[in-house]
Amino acid sequence: MIKLVVFDLDNVIIDGEAIDEIGKLANVEEDIAEITEKAMQGEIDFETSIKDRVQLLEGTSIEDIEKVADDLPLMNGACKTIECLKEKDVDVAIISGSFDVVAEKVSDKLGVETFYTNSFTVEDGKLTGEVTGPLVSGSKLDVLKDHVEEAGITLDEVVAVGDGANDISMIESAGCGIAFNAKDSVKEIADIVVDGKDLCKVLDEILNQLTTEEDEAVDDEETEEAVEASEEVEEAAEDAVEEAEETTEETEEASEEAAEDKKEDKKELPKSEFVLADTMEGVRKQKDEKEAEISKVADEREEFNKIAKEQRKIRDELNASLKENLNKAIEFRNQRNEINKEVETAKKARNEANNKIKTLEWSSGKRDKIKIENEIKKIDKIIETRVLDIKKENQLVKNANDLRKQLMEIHEDESVKTEAQELKKVSEEEHEKVIELSEKAQEAHEEMLTYFRKTDDIRTAADEAHKKFIEARKNASAKHEEFKAILSDIHVINKKLGSNKPKKRRNDNKGGAGANKNREERERAEEIFAKFKQGGKVSTEEILLLQKYNIG
Repeated sequence: MIKLVVFDLDNVIIDGEAIDEIGKLANVEEDIAEITEKAMQGEIDFETSIKDRVQLLEGTSIEDIEKVADDLPLMNGACKTIECLKEKDVDVAIISGSFDVVAEKVSDKLGVETFYTNSFTVEDGKLTGEVTGPLVSGSKLDVLKDHVEEAGITLDEVVAVGDGANDISMIESAGCGIAFNAKDSVKEIADIVVDGKDLCKVLDEILNQLTTEEDEAVDDEETEEAVEASEEVEEAAEDAVEEAEETTEETEEASEEAAEDKKEDKKELPKSEFVLADTMEGVRKQKDEKEAEISKVADEREEFNKIAKEQRKIRDELNASLKENLNKAIEFRNQRNEINKEVETAKKARNEANNKIKTLEWSSGKRDKIKIENEIKKIDKIIETRVLDIKKENQLVKNANDLRKQLMEIHEDESVKTEAQELKKVSEEEHEKVIELSEKAQEAHEEMLTYFRKTDDIRTAADEAHKKFIEARKNASAKHEEFKAILSDIHVINKKLGSNKPKKRRNDNKGGAGANKNREERERAEEIFAKFKQGGKVSTEEILLLQKYNIG
């Protein structure tokens, strides 16, 4: 996982070599440029080169240098690259053999807080010709190691971007080394080679790495912070489905047990401690009050049962939706993983083509030709722009002529050149595939996270519905117990009223229609009581019928 990207400064973050521009203030830019080129090619060590170049700047005003530093142009794409990396929570640092006066100006423009550079020694506002800093005699790798140790990360989590010989140590040791418009010696050891003055190309490579290596860690209880471990979110969502299923099963079992308990409860009403009124008129009044009370409690119980039924339905629908969203998330995850495989295939093909191009260019003599042409240009420039003694000028002319002879002896193999051009075309096509597929993989990844977040939201709603269901069931049970207690009181009242009824003489001659009606009513009352014992609903009219025959 990439946690840090380290950039060189000159010709990477800024478009140019800072010390060459500063050299113009002292009219020594050509001498400095010559030393710089030798250092970049690895012909002289960096410590010697930096000391020699700074020595040439002795007496230069630090104020003038600050103005030059402020005017140095940023590399194309620098702002976008740094901004995007920071948005991705990737730390950025600059490690350069250049100078703090330059790095401070650049850091202010880009918002880069960490940089390691050298410093001019200044007295009375003028350079003394001496230089100090961690990169005078130390290597960039030494500085990088100290930084990663302090940051608590490893070199494998670092991307290093550079162009010159003094960048080789950190490019070789970093998890990913990128050669940006680099010298041949740097390209040979880099993991990725980027040509062209556009840091957005470097950004594309880093984003590709992030896309394929990213491991989103999304907390199960805080999905809004989900960015980076989708596996944990998946497990949380899958657990939510299992929990929902278990909750449903447990609720079904609890409902069945509750129903059984109610059946048992209804077989025997609770013992009443109701205190009867002293007069029959008072008892009748108590009966009217209890009948009104039991009717109200029955209605309240049914209302709670209705709420429980509604919340149970909502919960079950949400649990079904949860499963559906989880399946969609897994579908996008699989799609992302398949696309990432295609990305890796395209990257492999691109890198193989680039490596073949390097080999062909070396074998064809093209790189030797370019190197000699550059040497000739430098010699010609010195002859044209400097005042030289005749001996030195003649020697330079001879050197240039010798190089031209070597150049004429180099013949590029046209077949190799054609093959290299074809490979370059393949490399560009595969790189376009990498970019296109990476964007698709990112889209699938975002869709996956969206569905996982939906799953978490649905689970929260389902849990809330389940809580309401349980609460309504408890309230209904409480009302049912209250109903039974009132019914028990009514039985006490009915017994009192029944014991005070005058006994009727049985008249066999009048037992016809009236007796049949009473028998039918009593049979119906017994059926009502049987229904009540099985958990059925009992209306107020039916309760009165039970009271009439003192059943229950």
